[in-house]
Amino acid sequence: MALILIAVIAIWLVVRQVGDNLTLPLMARKCTVQADGRVALDADQMANAATIAAIGAKRGMPERAVVVALATAYQESGLRNLADGDRDSVGLFQQRPSQGWGTPAQIRDPRYAANRFYAALKKVRGWEEMRVTDAAQRVQRSAFPEAYQKWADDSEVLSRALLGDASGAVACTVGRTPAMHGAAAAAQLTRNLVLDWGLKGTDPTDPTGLAVTPGDQRDGWRYAHWLVSHAQDHGVKRVRFGDLEWTARDGSWGRVDARQNPAGQVIAEVFNEG
Repeated sequence: MALILIAVIAIWLVVRQVGDNLTLPLMARKCTVQADGRVALDADQMANAATIAAIGAKRGMPERAVVVALATAYQESGLRNLADGDRDSVGLFQQRPSQGWGTPAQIRDPRYAANRFYAALKKVRGWEEMRVTDAAQRVQRSAFPEAYQKWADDSEVLSRALLGDASGAVACTVGRTPAMHGAAAAAQLTRNLVLDWGLKGTDPTDPTGLAVTPGDQRDGWRYAHWLVSHAQDHGVKRVRFGDLEWTARDGSWGRVDARQNPAGQVIAEVFNEG
């Protein structure tokens, strides 16, 4: 018993000593993002980060706004869609129904929460020239106004990748049992890609996956990285763009013959039924 107590105290002392230097998450690092820096996230965090970035781009917000939003969600929830928090706070940004952010059900919708955050940020005069933590604080009004700044560097890495400024920058490993598969996975994947990015003309009826024709290279990597980010929760087996392909089997990007995709589309394949 004494040895257990000593071990617990030792662990507590280590955590207390280095706590602020720890990076999230400590466990289950299933996704890596490399874009002039490296970030590791689990599948849920990665999917939430991808949706936050997509909503910002859909709204026409500059990349700086996405950095601020991601840093805020990092600090407030660890990029997790929490069911509760301090007082009545819920969701990715720990927004409070009692403060007029919406109903708990609305705030638990990542798209709604991200849209409300960006709308509030846009109303802050001069936010573009502020430090990340100052811009976030003007929206959040936290008791710890400096807390957001420590996530600025990681958020910049995520933003560069998720907004298409890097190629093959998001790589995720996917479990052997995907959350969805077959026609249901393809339909849900298409619906959510449209909701996050506002795409039009995407066919939701293909039971094997989807294909999107991007406007340019940057858009292509935005969609490709979003698809990989949502691979675990949407049963994505393979993503291809240009001469690179990500597979769930390897969890990484590899070279392929670009001539197999002459239309220059972003192609995603989902796991089959059964």
